[in-house]
This record gives sequence, structure tokens and C-alpha cells, in this order.
Amino acid sequence: MSHADDHAGTGEGTRRDFLYYATAGAGAVATGAAVWPLVNQMNPSADVRSLASIMVDVSGVEVGTQLTVKWLGKPVFIRRRSAEEIESARAAALTDLPDTGSENANKPGTDASDTNRSLDDAGEWLVMMGVCTHLGCVPLGDGAGEFGGWFCPCHGSHYDTSGRIRKGPAPRNLPVPVAAFTDETTIKLG
Repeated sequence: MSHADDHAGTGEGTRRDFLYYATAGAGAVATGAAVWPLVNQMNPSADVRSLASIMVDVSGVEVGTQLTVKWLGKPVFIRRRSAEEIESARAAALTDLPDTGSENANKPGTDASDTNRSLDDAGEWLVMMGVCTHLGCVPLGDGAGEFGGWFCPCHGSHYDTSGRIRKGPAPRNLPVPVAAFTDETTIKLG
């Protein structure tokens, strides 16, 4: 600090320096207060955060039937497959599939074999998003279509008992969301 800036010769700042710092501090606080609502509005709303993960009781799902739940605004198929459905899905050769990716969020980067798409090691439980990968229609289940799985009535896509595209305009298999058993009868989605 030069002698001209230090009028009293004490080595301390002037009243003008204090006013500069106080004004800058007040401006920073005011800017933060103005910008925070703009940043905060980009966060998900409370209703979305509450649905980010849900628990589904599957104790009433019998072998060979499915339960459809709504998660994040989309249907999710939870199917308890019969031994015949598992055998049919595991017998399909990967070379016969239009999409050889598993589309499984639990096992990214794996192939579309049935063991990579089912929720449990035995292959009894299959959890998939219930939205056709062609244009977003909801496929019909319970053995619909030529491959005993799901059939999209909008444009004729056929999915097998593992939710893999086998015929029609859909480009990808039905995606498998993040899901896990929390106990013997409860599946956590998300």
C-alpha cells in the first residue's frame, strides 16, 4: 500500500476499502440468492424422488403369471416363468436374435442369453420395462405372439419368453431395469 492510500499512516485500509469489500460481499450474497432458485429448479420434484425406487410384493404371483406395476410412469412386467418358458428361452441361439445385447441394467455389457436377462439364477423371475422399443406401445403378454412371450399390437413386434425381440420392427430387446430381491417375496425396482 502506498503512503497516499494510507492517510493515517497506520498500515490499515481506509473507509473506502471497507466500503468496496462490503459492497462486493453484499453483491455476492445477492447473486447467490438470485441464482439458487434457478439451479434448484433443475432438481427432481419430491414426487419423482419418492418414486425413484419402489418395493413390489410378489408373494401372490403364481408360476406362469405376471404382475404389471407402474414405475417412473411406465409399466414394468414382473413375470414368474414356468419351466417350459425358461427352457424355451434358454434354447434360443444368440445367432437367431436381432439384438444380441442383454439390455440389462443389472448386468451391463452382457449378451442376450436368458441367464443374463433373468433376475435370479434359476431364471424363474423376469423383470422388464413393458414398453415396446419400436414406438413405445405396451406389448400384450401371457404367451402372446409367435414366440410365446409378448406381442406389440401397434406394429407387430414379437418378443420371446425372455423379452428378446424375435420378429417385427422393434430394434432392441425389452430393457431390464435395475432390480433386486430384498427378501424372498419383495423386489426393489430402482
